[in-house]
Amino acid sequence: MILPIYIYGQPVLRKVAEDIPADYPNLKELLADMFETLTASDGVGLAGPQIGKAIRVAVIDLDVLKDDMPEYKDFRHAYINPHIIEFDDEKTETMEEGCLSLPAIHEKVTRPTRIRVQWLDEDLQPHDEWVDGYLARVMQHEFDHLDGKMFIDRISPLRKQLIKSKLRALMQGRYRCGYKTKALSK
Repeated sequence: MILPIYIYGQPVLRKVAEDIPADYPNLKELLADMFETLTASDGVGLAGPQIGKAIRVAVIDLDVLKDDMPEYKDFRHAYINPHIIEFDDEKTETMEEGCLSLPAIHEKVTRPTRIRVQWLDEDLQPHDEWVDGYLARVMQHEFDHLDGKMFIDRISPLRKQLIKSKLRALMQGRYRCGYKTKALSK
């Protein structure tokens, strides 16, 4: 089932998400719905708060990038209760980011290129590993959502001021996008 994506201004996007218990009801179904929603919206990542749930769950599908980044062919993973344990600040990279919860807004964001992450997979098996490259960026973006943050929180005050009217329009439900959404004013 395709779920609506919550748009900037929705309070759930600013809540710190909670870890979920191993017996969370209908978890497999929720993950399937999140992947279906992600595919329908042409995104590469989706976090629990973006579908209105303040829970620490995210899905990432980088298979769509396989032509430019063959290392991500068939890369489609769910992350349950993920936490970034460590940032390797030795090397950072600045890239433009966008977000399904911020349609039509793209800004340059600087992030570390390598992080250490702990999470559970779909079978609730624990993982603890260092991740680098584009996946590390996507994880940081998605896991920020789980901490009540958005990529616009990582841009300069000047850039944020320059997009203020766009953010206000999102909060008022004045935007267009090709996927199912839930705005604050709707």
